[in-house]
Order: sequence, then structure tokens, then C-alpha cells
Amino acid sequence: MPYGRRLAVFALATALVAACGGGQAAPPPPPKLDEWTQEFLIEFGRQPDSAPGKWRGLIGEYGPDTNSRWFVIERDKRLSILDQYKNYVPLTERSDSVFDAPVLPVPVSGTVTFRLDSAKRALSVRVGNVVMQRRDVGPAEGVAQLRITPVRPIDELRREALAATPPAESGSFRQTDLVDVAALDTSIRLDIRYASENNFLGARMYDAPRAFLQRDAAAALVRANKTIKRLNGVLLIHDAYRPWYVTKIFWDATPTDKRWMVANPAEGSKHNRGIAVDLNIWDRDENKPLDMPSTYDESTERSFVTYPGGTSQQRWNRALLKRVMEHEGFAVHPKEWWHFEYVDRKRYPIGNVAFDKIK
Repeated sequence: MPYGRRLAVFALATALVAACGGGQAAPPPPPKLDEWTQEFLIEFGRQPDSAPGKWRGLIGEYGPDTNSRWFVIERDKRLSILDQYKNYVPLTERSDSVFDAPVLPVPVSGTVTFRLDSAKRALSVRVGNVVMQRRDVGPAEGVAQLRITPVRPIDELRREALAATPPAESGSFRQTDLVDVAALDTSIRLDIRYASENNFLGARMYDAPRAFLQRDAAAALVRANKTIKRLNGVLLIHDAYRPWYVTKIFWDATPTDKRWMVANPAEGSKHNRGIAVDLNIWDRDENKPLDMPSTYDESTERSFVTYPGGTSQQRWNRALLKRVMEHEGFAVHPKEWWHFEYVDRKRYPIGNVAFDKIK
């Protein structure tokens, strides 16, 4: 059973027990929830229905550029087009590739026809005389990680980064107190991408798959995980504290036009300071991560928190993660749905200690 539906079933079962007690002693009342948790469970206790599988090959972006593109999305159990003027046009299915659009005072109206490949994935969409080619966004189907080609060999950049010194900082800082998150809460799952080659550079950066955070940020993360558990999920961490030399490798390896997704080593990052974490939610019923509008560490606009594409389920999953993390004092990066920074007025210094040196 999807975890978002367990709450409704539990509530119904509780009501039935109360109504049919037959003189038996009533069970002890459940712990009283605070107001925010009650509101959260009401809002996210029922997840959207999944989009039909045959629509997955149609959902995506179409058009020559980002200014004139169309989004084909699933919204309110309907396949819809979001056009370049921000109009939502619901479609009525006639066949697997042909839909009707209502006659409205917008560019999209009439018959909508998708041209499909042998795998039922749309190559283009036609409305009247207008044909919009599918845009190649994100990794290929079935590929979990979008990669970029490093501008220089990683081994060469690693030697330079290890020999370099982090930028000098002035002012007062709080004393670093990095703790192992998994040791605080063993239910939290780890999929540390930089301890493997399954990352955007395709090279291993860490010696071990571990996640460290400053103690107060780690405690907040444990509280967030406690909330997620109420929906039968757990947090899934992809990255946390990151030594500064790794940030320098990222920067030096990334093409200039994609550097928006990596931190400038001249300034350091929240990861270097031990107060940033990259994560998702692991669905314990489905035994897999929640499906999001983009893959992790994807250098496309699909990663943006405001990206309108995808399915209702994907956008709901993204909103769920954001709501839980923000409640515990984290702020999401607007261009990376997975990246959260602990909001703390007290400053931490840039860290450059390797994992095996952390005690």
C-alpha cells in the first residue's frame, strides 16, 4: 500500500474499533499530535493517483527553445499542455497518440497528435499545422544520473585540489562539531553518490559512503525523519558534509555554462560548512525512492523547485519533502529540489577534513 494512503486506512480502522467495541475496554488514546503535524498529515495523508503508464512517454517538453516550449504534463488525472503563455489546456484521449483539446482562445485547440517511436515515447506533437519537436531534457530513459563531461581529467584536478588551501575567512565562527547522521538515527538510508561513480562527474570522490552534519543540523534532520516515518517513509541521503577540496574539483571540472549547479570554491559552500544535505525520501512500501520531476544532481531546469512539468505525483513528492524539511529549519535551494541548507545565524567555518579524519 502506498505510504500516503496508510493514514486514511488507520483513521478508518480506529473509528471502527471505537464504534464496535462491544463493551471491551477502549485502547489507550494515541499520543496527541501538535497542530503542525496534524495539518501536515491531513494535507499529505492522501497522495495523488498515479498517471497511466502509457502517458509517461508523452510527458515532457516540446519546442525549439525555452521561451516557446510547451510542457506536456499530467494534472488532476488529465494529460494537459502548458503552453508558452502559461495556459493549461486539458486533453481528452481518443487513442494512445491522439487527443482532443477544447476550442479555447489559446494557441492550442483542436486535435493533438503525438508521433511515437517503437517504445511509445513521443518524438513530436502536432496541433493543426504546428509541430513541436520533443526537447532532450534529462538523462535517457532508465538512466538514473545525468552526467557532464569534465573539462579536464579528474585525477589531475584531484591532485591540484588536495594541494590547494581553502580561502581565508575573517570573523567569529562556531566550533565545528560534525556527527555521523546514520549513528543518530539508524533508520535513515544512505545513497552517497560521491562515494561511487554514480554521480554527475562519473568519478569517486569519497573514500566511504558516510553522511556528516553539524550536530544541530543533524538533530533537525532526525526530527524531519521522524515526521516522514508517520507516512511510512524514511529520508534517503545522497550527500551531506563535503570537504572543500571536493568542491574545488567540482568547480574546475564543470563547464562554465553549468557552474550554476556547483559552488565556487573561492567562497566555499554550505556543504563545506556541514549544514547542507542532499536527499530524497525512501518509500518503505514500494522499496524505492520517491519519483521526482528530475533525477538527482541533474543540470537542467527540471531540478528547479518551481518546475511545472512532470506528473501530479512527482510534484506532490517534491512538495512533501520541502514541507517537512522547511518545518525543521532547512531552506531549499531554488534550483535543486534535493538540496537543503540549515538556517542558523551562527556561522561555521569552511571544512576540508577528509571523512577518515573525522572523529
